[in-house]
Amino acid sequence: MNQEILINVTPQETRVAVMELGVVQELHIERSTSLGLVGNVYRGVVCRVLPGMQSAFVEIGLQRAAFLHARDIFDCEQAETPLPIQNVLHESQSLMVQVIKEPIGTKGARLTTQISIAGRFLVFLPQQTHIGVSQRIEDETEREALKSRLLSVLPESFQGGYIIRTMCETATDAELLADIDYLNKTWAHIQAKSTEVPERALIFQDLNLPMRVLRDVVCADTEIVRIDSNETYQKLVDFANLYAIMTLNKLAHYHGDRPLFDLYNIEQEIENAMSRKVELKSGGYLIFDQTEALTTVDVNTGSFVSGKNLSDTIFKTNLEAAQTIARQLRLRNLGGIIIIDFIDMDEDAQREEVLAELHKEVARDRSRISISGFSALGLVEMTRKRTRESLAHTLCEPCAACQGRGEVKTAQTICYEILRELLREARQFKARELRVLAAPKVIDMLLEEESQSLANLSDFIGKPISLQVEANYSQEGFDIILM
Repeated sequence: MNQEILINVTPQETRVAVMELGVVQELHIERSTSLGLVGNVYRGVVCRVLPGMQSAFVEIGLQRAAFLHARDIFDCEQAETPLPIQNVLHESQSLMVQVIKEPIGTKGARLTTQISIAGRFLVFLPQQTHIGVSQRIEDETEREALKSRLLSVLPESFQGGYIIRTMCETATDAELLADIDYLNKTWAHIQAKSTEVPERALIFQDLNLPMRVLRDVVCADTEIVRIDSNETYQKLVDFANLYAIMTLNKLAHYHGDRPLFDLYNIEQEIENAMSRKVELKSGGYLIFDQTEALTTVDVNTGSFVSGKNLSDTIFKTNLEAAQTIARQLRLRNLGGIIIIDFIDMDEDAQREEVLAELHKEVARDRSRISISGFSALGLVEMTRKRTRESLAHTLCEPCAACQGRGEVKTAQTICYEILRELLREARQFKARELRVLAAPKVIDMLLEEESQSLANLSDFIGKPISLQVEANYSQEGFDIILM
């Protein structure tokens, strides 16, 4: 499949769009003020051990303490009988840890003591001894062949373990050896620096976003990587010459007058990815609702009526929805638990076909996905590995007016809140007059539809009530001043 990668660089942020057949499939954003942490190695200090949760909090120099679970501690995992965390860690203990999940929402970063270093073709596991193969390579014969090939190029005295990545299938022996050399040198650098840095300090920082794209995303299907910054282009050329020579001829410096993301309509795609509603080509639509615990996707037929009958219309809408949902999950980087409410189908064969289409489309995703199929309530439950914030949480913040609810109280509701507050204030304080400050729409309603209610209240409390428009107030905001 033809793939094109666009890299837009400014001093403030770097944005990457992965295109397939002219359609955006993935968006990645890294800002200079908040660089990605996954892959970084730190000298951490245990600040709290929680035996009841079999976990610990570790300070690594970030704003919030990071989280370390017992199953992510190398000593606990390697023991014949899993060791309780309190037998392995204690407060004030210093240890080397690696970030495996970015801080998300109110949660700190997730850590492991099982260090792994990613190369282009291999992942090096310096504390282990086994050789594994990426789960994306499913053919058992191919898996064994790749293992044998790696063993044939490794020196007899090699130490550590390796995971073979999917891109290893097209690598030459020379490229494999270069990757092994790079990984071993990186581990030696980490070991040496770990003895020099103070506690709560960074030991090793993973590659920046453009270099990670060259290492992890560019593949045989990639036709071109366009970079609109000459400085970044030169750095990627140097990096490719050293560690990813096969990507060198794919790099191209874009120096057109029109902004790169405008040329490919990426800016509009980013705007669309912020919307709850996603239109389907058929006339149907999807509604995405993201909460802290899970994401729900609701499928609707909308104006689509071109099927032979209602059952056919529903089936075709669900098939298109399965394709679009898989792309939107990548585009929005939605992770965790995902619940999909497809339109109810009467035939088991149709449900199986829709599920098969969803499986086929998510197979292209580089994040680990598990689909449990239709539940008893007719919902599809799935999970997608979450290692960083979603696109919406990266680019947006909760609305100041609705506090993230996605809706605001009506003007009439606010009018009634004001009337109750006026009565409360009049009983509690002695004042000659009460003045209401509120948004224009609320004041208009108090002067018109609710004018009789306001007059009745003024007579009841025996005090005049005046109104003042505040154009800068949100619809839910108001103040009462005692005169």
